[in-house]
Amino acid sequence: MDLSDLRMFRTIIEAGSVTRAAEHLHTVQSNVTTRLRQLEDDLGTPLFDRINRRLVITPAGTLLAGYAEKLLSLADEARDAVRRADQPEGLLRLGAMETTAAARLPGVIAAFRRAHPRVELRLRTAPTPTLVQEVLTHQLDAALVSGPLVHPELECRAVVLEELVLISAADWGPIEKASDLVRHGPVELFTFREGCSYRQRLFEWLQREGIPIARSSEFGTFEAILGCVAAGMGISLVPRAVIGPHLGDIDPSRATLRVHPAPPDLARSVTVMIWHRARTHQPARQAFADCLAERLGTIVE
Repeated sequence: MDLSDLRMFRTIIEAGSVTRAAEHLHTVQSNVTTRLRQLEDDLGTPLFDRINRRLVITPAGTLLAGYAEKLLSLADEARDAVRRADQPEGLLRLGAMETTAAARLPGVIAAFRRAHPRVELRLRTAPTPTLVQEVLTHQLDAALVSGPLVHPELECRAVVLEELVLISAADWGPIEKASDLVRHGPVELFTFREGCSYRQRLFEWLQREGIPIARSSEFGTFEAILGCVAAGMGISLVPRAVIGPHLGDIDPSRATLRVHPAPPDLARSVTVMIWHRARTHQPARQAFADCLAERLGTIVE
């Protein structure tokens, strides 16, 4: 018994006779008769009684008709699902650094959801090492992390080049070199959690320049970092894209932060999209990558 047998059986029921069923199936009557007998032999029971040259469905045939309808409907559903497999739908688990999520993703996610309403996008923020591990263990389908990144199990696409800047309170003087920090005493740093690439860069720079670090405080949101820095408590290294509203572009007297150029080896950071090489085909992930490329203006090739 296969699907073609069930379709033939359903057609006989709908047509009311083997002759008309053969016409619907574009075949000869003898072929339909032979296949019906083979199906009855396979099941070990007659499906129709032959009464006065008419076919009357048996109780076994009625029972099979119910199952046939379910099986054929399920087969059609499976066929449609497979044909739609190239269309973005289902769950997409995306990870991102906190700054990327805040500064780059709101517009991208809004556009993506409008274009692909059948995709359920879930976003998680965490430091780069955590996100990389969760992609490797298939807890995330893709993640936006700090690059460059090379790993034998990961595919990697450069997304955007971030300009990193030092920030202080608005009333601080200019910081053109590391030694300019000394006039403020031992430096207090406000950063994201351990594992953040921006945090690591800032620590390495100050240690290299011999600048004493009084303490460091770690936060999970960039709003907390900017708030502490704006209050004059210390400095941080962040993407310029996250601090626009705090610079007083419309009214400089209302600025709460001051931006200082970062050293050349700190000033550029590429954000990359990563996914597991084993997940070669995932239309929702590809659609999101395309949306990133379309919405972000500073794409890195």
